[in-house]
Amino acid sequence: MNETSVIKVSIAFGVKGRALELALTADEGTTIGELLTSASVRDNLPTSILAEVVGYGVWGKARPLTHSLRDGDRVELYRPLRIDPKAQRRKRAS
Repeated sequence: MNETSVIKVSIAFGVKGRALELALTADEGTTIGELLTSASVRDNLPTSILAEVVGYGVWGKARPLTHSLRDGDRVELYRPLRIDPKAQRRKRAS
């Protein structure tokens, strides 16, 4: 018998200046893309968040949608910056 193990993963994303994390379970070998299209994500993550995503990562490292997840991984959803950090620092300094 070839049984698939269940792993624990989370999805981290920002909403209105706060970082939120959604804890999930998935089958071992699930990719980021498969996780994001799963019913558990669609039911718990606002579609407006997914519509703005420009990249993905796992624990701070950029990863493609085809990246296979492991137990304990935190998938991060990257959205475009609203303010250029350098410009913001210059503004605060003046």
